[in-house]
Amino acid sequence: MSEKEKYRTQFENALNEFVEELKHYVSTDTGEWTVKGFIDIYKNIYTISFDTKIVSKILEIHIFPEILRFAEKAGYKIILAEHQNWYPDLTFVNQENEGIMFALDLKTTFRRNNKSAGFTLGSHGGYFKERDKDKNIQFPYNQYTGHYCLGIIYTRVDFDDDLAETEIFQVRELEEQYGSGNDPIGERQVTKIDNLKSITSIIKDFDFFTAQKWKIASDSQGSGNTANIGSIKDIDDLKAGNGVFSKLGEKWFDEYWMNYGTATMIKNRKTVKISSIWDFLEFKGRTDLFDKVVAKGAKRRRK
Repeated sequence: MSEKEKYRTQFENALNEFVEELKHYVSTDTGEWTVKGFIDIYKNIYTISFDTKIVSKILEIHIFPEILRFAEKAGYKIILAEHQNWYPDLTFVNQENEGIMFALDLKTTFRRNNKSAGFTLGSHGGYFKERDKDKNIQFPYNQYTGHYCLGIIYTRVDFDDDLAETEIFQVRELEEQYGSGNDPIGERQVTKIDNLKSITSIIKDFDFFTAQKWKIASDSQGSGNTANIGSIKDIDDLKAGNGVFSKLGEKWFDEYWMNYGTATMIKNRKTVKISSIWDFLEFKGRTDLFDKVVAKGAKRRRK
């Protein structure tokens, strides 16, 4: 085992232990999110919007103190991305050997039909192709010892009233501890409740997992118009790191996505862009590797 492999194994083991603890940190005994909303100086509790960007950001803020604790315990310092759209969210630098660095992206999403979820795993252009450059990335891609995702999957709570997510509460237990909170909020209705637990959390039933991003990648782009790598969708496979390339290996993941949509081949007498792992392996003359593709998360093979 090389020195980098040793560090990678140690970091991954520590990260896996850490995510096992996070579920208890963010949720109650019944599985609800411990965050109920945000509070103003009058002790009014405003519930959180269902907007996935808002939920994701608050989740990140919620777990960040624990991430700092994990980094210190594991012997790493954290460097935050200098700009919002830079990769990765967090860079872990080993305190004893600064040549050892790990990229960690925080990925949050909600369950679809209890079995599927999905993320984007970063760009397959720019810094991914030019791995010695530092454009839109904290450090050049090839300087990282490993690239990881910390995945957070949750269930959205169904409310009968779509406006429930905008409610305001005054909590009697807060009044008892900190004095009256009866200041007016314009003309908006304020609901009186006995305690914070009476407020229904907007999300619940968390699953946390961590994986090297190549192990949970699909051979399809993520959503949107940007050049993003898409993850597989099956939740059990995400947690198990059972992506399209998980048996092929990281080198095939790198080569496929560095050439995605640019390499071409002749198919049925037509020139087509290569955008599936099946076509790419055929293009490379390695159809012998078809049985190593985890087909469940891959595009359907063309006949």
